[in-house]
Amino acid sequence: MIKIGEVVNAVGLRGELKIYPYTENKERFETIKAVYFDEKQVQIEQVRYKDNLVIVKIHGVDDRTSAEACKGIEVFMREEDMEDLPEGTYYVKDILGFQVEDQKRGMIGILRDVRDSSAQALFIIEKNGGGELLVPAVEEFFTAVDLERKVILVDLIEGMYED
Repeated sequence: MIKIGEVVNAVGLRGELKIYPYTENKERFETIKAVYFDEKQVQIEQVRYKDNLVIVKIHGVDDRTSAEACKGIEVFMREEDMEDLPEGTYYVKDILGFQVEDQKRGMIGILRDVRDSSAQALFIIEKNGGGELLVPAVEEFFTAVDLERKVILVDLIEGMYED
């Protein structure tokens, strides 16, 4: 199962749910017929969007009280429902734990997490000597991913990495 969002609130009186998506492609909610609330499968009846949030109508959640009871539930999809990505693009789950190698410094740490901020995603690298390094997930810094060696190659600018 792959976590794709979290129910953050109820919308209106007819049981719609406001979901904060953990995916860049929030439109994927339109292509899958069912999601999982924790481990319970639920059917999606309708999807719409408001700003960066997904508004869904789930079968069986028909009033505001039922919708409010869903607040805080994590939303999952089955791994086999995931779409194929273009070459050079990776799911976070596939690269977590990879070594991170800088062109100038060699191995600098391990990719531990990716946080999605309002501006862009941030890669959280656990540095070999301790501490964290936050690197914006942009092509200027991330030059390649070597799936065989499980290494992410980076080219950090002066001042970004401190020992």
